Amino acid sequence: MFTKTKFESFDLNDELQKGIKSLDWEFVTQVQKETIPLALLGNDVIGQARTGSGKTASFGIPILNACQATGNLQALILAPTRELAGQVAEEINRLQGEMGLKVVTVYGGTDLEKQAKQLNSGVDIVVGTPGRVMDMTKRSYLKIEDASFFVLDEADRMLDMGFFPDVMWIVEKMSNRKQNLLFSATFPQEVIDAANEFTTEPEFVLTSEEKLDIPPIEQFSVRVGRTNKLWVLGRLLVRMEDEDQTIIFTNTKRMVDLLVQRLKKHRFKVEGLHGDMTQKQRESIISSLKDGSSNIVIATDVAARGIDIDGITLVVNYDVPDDVDSYIHRIGRTGRIGRKGEAWSLVSRDDIPQLSKIIATYSLDVHETGAPDLPDGVEKDPVTKQEDLAEYSDVYGMVKIGIETELSIVELSNFIISGINCSELAVGDILSNGKSKSVEIHNKFSSLAMRFLKSKGMETDLIE
Repeated sequence: MFTKTKFESFDLNDELQKGIKSLDWEFVTQVQKETIPLALLGNDVIGQARTGSGKTASFGIPILNACQATGNLQALILAPTRELAGQVAEEINRLQGEMGLKVVTVYGGTDLEKQAKQLNSGVDIVVGTPGRVMDMTKRSYLKIEDASFFVLDEADRMLDMGFFPDVMWIVEKMSNRKQNLLFSATFPQEVIDAANEFTTEPEFVLTSEEKLDIPPIEQFSVRVGRTNKLWVLGRLLVRMEDEDQTIIFTNTKRMVDLLVQRLKKHRFKVEGLHGDMTQKQRESIISSLKDGSSNIVIATDVAARGIDIDGITLVVNYDVPDDVDSYIHRIGRTGRIGRKGEAWSLVSRDDIPQLSKIIATYSLDVHETGAPDLPDGVEKDPVTKQEDLAEYSDVYGMVKIGIETELSIVELSNFIISGINCSELAVGDILSNGKSKSVEIHNKFSSLAMRFLKSKGMETDLIE
């Protein structure tokens, strides 16, 4: 992660160097080594860097070095979420030391008039979300045409179809732009094409797909039906040490709420984080993660954009992400600045194609494994494992069971139907190879059928 290059080797103003030194920063990360010199020369830069690799300083240091405490807007930094905007502003303030630059955050969910007063009293750097920046510009509280420097953080999210029109509106209003800096964990070709619309001969600091900036963490996948994902999750959480912190990702806000409810029922102290919460609630949860009073948070991808915390040691994909790039953003929450971390994906049969696509796209080293063992001293699962044969069913809900019996096909069918009192439609095709039979039974009755057959002395097994 770190190189042998020191911050003091960069040609920075004295106050900025003092600010960096006050943070006890000595050696630069790889992305900082490659991007800061280019940005200091005034070039447009498109840089690939995952969260936790030092990308905020990669654009923050060149911007700070070029700005002076005049009270006039010189730089605009856009981020996709309020939380991320706040954290970027926080780090820039830490970096600037005693430079005296006024940094203002501009985002929704907070008092507009309060932000307007801050802007009216003078501002050197604005960090904000597109919607509120547009609103403040239209109301004449913010004069973005004055800014010389433009930064786009999490550019792959900012240039997708959701944000792209707003970003382009802002870019077109910034008539005095001299430099554009774009950073993101991933850069699909369509994002690079969009970036080329407003950058000038940009310097690319991109890794190939084979050398994508993946955090130095161990990645695992557990094949498990949806019914027992909570069981595996319980085993992962009970392994946590006191100082460990975990983010659990789901694809929907509803699943966040359900998981919070279920895990609290099993006596886990957890917090949920999603877009329907108030800004105050979200900031409170992130603060509790930062100060260590909360160790487990369940979040959607969008909400997690505001989580920029070094102590995350475990990421769990309760749901495999719907799009490929989100996987990289998720696992980038752990293994930060060279720390150890793990990422676990809970994979039902329906998830297999998507995870396979993710692994193939990035040539990832994901180890297939079973549920982790309980740690020493823990005798009982925090969440009981359920019997779940639905994971073995086909698209029609039929589970194939192998049986050793002398009964004929017709006799076996009638034996099962009468024994478990089910409809004839619940028993599907039966194939015979002597004593060895395979019978299809609807998953609603498959567990009952297996128990019944075993009670009659017949050996059974599941056929995938």
